[in-house]
Amino acid sequence: MSDAHADRARRTGAASRRRTVRRRRAAAAGALLAILIAVLLASQGSSRHGASEGASRRSSRRSDQAAARAQAPRALVTYAGQLPQPIQDAAVAASSASSALLIGGLDQSDRSSTQIVRLGGSQGQRIGSLAAPLHDATASALGGAVFLLGGGSLESFASILRVSAGGQAQPAGRLPTPASDVASAQIDGTIYIVGGYTGQVPLRTILAWRPGQPPRIAALLPQPVRYAAVAAQRGGLVIAGGTTGTTADRDVYRFDPASGRVALLARLPHPLTHAAAVRVRGSVLVIGGRGAELNAQTRQILAISPSGAVSLAGELPRALSDLAAVTLGEEALLAGGRDSGGHVRGEILRIRVR
Repeated sequence: MSDAHADRARRTGAASRRRTVRRRRAAAAGALLAILIAVLLASQGSSRHGASEGASRRSSRRSDQAAARAQAPRALVTYAGQLPQPIQDAAVAASSASSALLIGGLDQSDRSSTQIVRLGGSQGQRIGSLAAPLHDATASALGGAVFLLGGGSLESFASILRVSAGGQAQPAGRLPTPASDVASAQIDGTIYIVGGYTGQVPLRTILAWRPGQPPRIAALLPQPVRYAAVAAQRGGLVIAGGTTGTTADRDVYRFDPASGRVALLARLPHPLTHAAAVRVRGSVLVIGGRGAELNAQTRQILAISPSGAVSLAGELPRALSDLAAVTLGEEALLAGGRDSGGHVRGEILRIRVR
């Protein structure tokens, strides 16, 4: 072969090899591009699916709350009777299936009271006295007795008293710190005490207490709270409104004793403190209360469903705060309170839900 022919052959072979390499590179690039497109499409599909699931959950929650509002209970309030004297900021708990004990409170002269009053049907009868006057305590029923926790007069108290159905009070324990402005509810043999005020600082604790045992911290609220409206619902606590000491709050929390979690459940239509709460026929009723101002009382009775739907269930005959409320069977009794004119009330009211 001549040198010219050999040179042409070498050039032809090199060109052929380069074309082969380019074809292989193009094929590899095409495969890589196809993989990238597939991954991108899968990612977009997953994002769309995740977003769709999130939107579906939100839509379902809104639908549940809308359905709950549509089926909201209606609260009918009627006059039931009179207390022996007007009272506000009293503690109350059921002492039997048909009666309750109303304990302590503030009278019309703004003095703390020692009274223990039995509420039953259409009347209130004084049946005993505390050793020392107090107000802003909380009471819960457990094991056939009523337990009075905290409260205060010139200072906050740490006492826990056992009050018999006959009106006799005796020491049963102590809270970790003095606490007035507290609320409580009983679940499965444990009394849960929410928030309060030591006399110097507001509290953000949820305490758990059983007779014969020291109280323990079951959970911490997102912020301190005084004068919250608290009731048990479906194995947990509903904690509505209250104040840190300066402003009223709209938040409604649910505390789950099983997990120890506190989660935001709902928001009230307006800031509310010094309200009462009971559970009647599955719904928690938040009754009366006021805003941050002393004379900003409301007549509203709000219903909170287990799903967190908040609706207007009814109205009180007059705007009231600082009233006591207790569930007796399928109805609730309300006692006392303070009206927007600053008068302390002595009526006993009955709430029936339909």
